[in-house]
Amino acid sequence: MGKTPKDYSHIKGWGIDADPKNDPTYPMKHRTDAEQEGYSWERPAQQPINVEVLHSIERPNVTAVFGTSTPPSGLSGMIRRFAFKYSENSYLHWLPLLLADRVNVVEGVLDDFSQGQVPNIFAEKGWNADWKYNRSGLITKVAVLAAVATAAVVLLNRGNKEDED
Repeated sequence: MGKTPKDYSHIKGWGIDADPKNDPTYPMKHRTDAEQEGYSWERPAQQPINVEVLHSIERPNVTAVFGTSTPPSGLSGMIRRFAFKYSENSYLHWLPLLLADRVNVVEGVLDDFSQGQVPNIFAEKGWNADWKYNRSGLITKVAVLAAVATAAVVLLNRGNKEDED
């Protein structure tokens, strides 16, 4: 077993940040702990707020720039509003956000149907690409999904038959 060489100069770009005078991140600034008193830089101009923007309770205000393409709406929006009432270090923040994402998917499918469009779920989930580049993985995924769905139907029907007896 050979030893790792100590000189890495044969690797292009190796040691580029070794010289602190050539390192744009060092020193970023002289630390004075003044950050605790508030912003220590000039704040960028605030993006106009023309839709509802949810932000962490840890932040005193909205960030200067934010996304506006999908403001919270419907049941998923209600779940998101609930989640943003709690700290980011709490499960009551992150778990509802995960649930809201799943609910939003269902809302999107229902919205497509209400507009007379049938969603192309195979393309949206990337199954066309999987079929082309990862056929065995897709077949495994579909087989597992079918097995779980079949087991759920069998278990639910067994419970109904026991209720009838």
